Amino acid sequence: MRVLDLIRKKRDAGEMTRAEIEYLVSGFTREEFPDYQMAAWLMAVFLNGMSRAEIAALTDVMLRSGEVVDFSGLPAKKVDKHSTGGVGDKTSLVLAPVVAAGGLLVPMISGRGLGHSGGTLDKLESIPGFNVNLSLDEFRRVLEKCGCALIGQTPEIAPADKRIYALRDVTGTVENRPLICASIMSKKLAEGIDALVLDVKTGSGAFMKRQEDSVALAELMVETGTRMGKKVVALITDMNQPLGCKVGNALEVQECIEVMLGGGPQDLRALCDELAGWMLLLGGRVATLEEGKGMAGEMIASGKALEKFREIVHLQGGDVSVVDHPEKLPQAQHHAEVPSPAAGFVAGIDCEQVGVASLILGGGRERKEDTIDPAVGLMVHKKLGDAVKKGETLCTIHYNAGARLAEASERILSSYRIESQAPPLPPLIYRVIGV
Repeated sequence: MRVLDLIRKKRDAGEMTRAEIEYLVSGFTREEFPDYQMAAWLMAVFLNGMSRAEIAALTDVMLRSGEVVDFSGLPAKKVDKHSTGGVGDKTSLVLAPVVAAGGLLVPMISGRGLGHSGGTLDKLESIPGFNVNLSLDEFRRVLEKCGCALIGQTPEIAPADKRIYALRDVTGTVENRPLICASIMSKKLAEGIDALVLDVKTGSGAFMKRQEDSVALAELMVETGTRMGKKVVALITDMNQPLGCKVGNALEVQECIEVMLGGGPQDLRALCDELAGWMLLLGGRVATLEEGKGMAGEMIASGKALEKFREIVHLQGGDVSVVDHPEKLPQAQHHAEVPSPAAGFVAGIDCEQVGVASLILGGGRERKEDTIDPAVGLMVHKKLGDAVKKGETLCTIHYNAGARLAEASERILSSYRIESQAPPLPPLIYRVIGV
């Protein structure tokens, strides 16, 4: 085979065989041909798409480019969850201990913040000492001891994805459903899981703004996972406003602890219950979704979920005292309020701009080399449908760098739409795909 012939084939909208995809991806991973040839092929895929068989082959080749973790010797079912990302999307920190406390194994390989969307690893690293950079052997050891481990992608896991994603990021080929599907599913299936629950966001704070795009991606990922012998379900969930009330790394850890103590915002609790219910159902711990949601609630009410979280923090080197004393988490030096310019009801929130405001404060990265400030972020006081008086606080900004305050405040203020009538509220979950 020749790489140039494969580029031409996809340029002309031809369907590639598994052998051709394997030749291309394996050769690129081994650096046997230059970046610009893979970039040309990626652009051809971006413009012409891929068939379902091609997507399944690409996913399989990418996951087998490194080590596929084998947890078959461990007795319980292995189940994970993946979210396409959003603002205040912190459910992994609740789901992992809840589901592990419920008797399943949760080998969770997560990511860092991407654009305006916060990352699970960044949140966990706001806990002093918490180590997300475990080797595969350490990952297995923590999983065996407490039923759950939360780490970043290791060099052994889907190295082809890491190289290809870095190239997509600089060639304008990120927003492509086949490539997104293969990237997500190759990493998740390399974890050695039996089942996967997907949380596909839609709305102003999601990467997929239109519901039809979110549905199409969800269907693709469910079909790909099913083709590869896994139980997969996808929930299309709302991201037209932040999930929960806290946005920012340490603030979101605090809110997750509140949920595991039986409190926290209603929308965050409800989504955690739903996702945990599906994980417990696909993992065979319960016979119905309602039983799964009931078991998730029981794990929180009994304190078992919080105890499991404490165990995870301890085994991954974190300061366990923050679980009982969240005030020990990083705290911003300053607070500022964003007042409502008018009386009425919150009729709309440009959720992406809220995420960008947190990023500007230092809660995310604008460049790969940027350092995150774990203490900064936002406390959202008014959400969709809430009544508000003129001058009443919409949001409290937690900040350290005063130079960034004005821009963050302006973005938050401009993201809110106040009208005289309360709007119809969007559902938390639009639909479920794969059942």
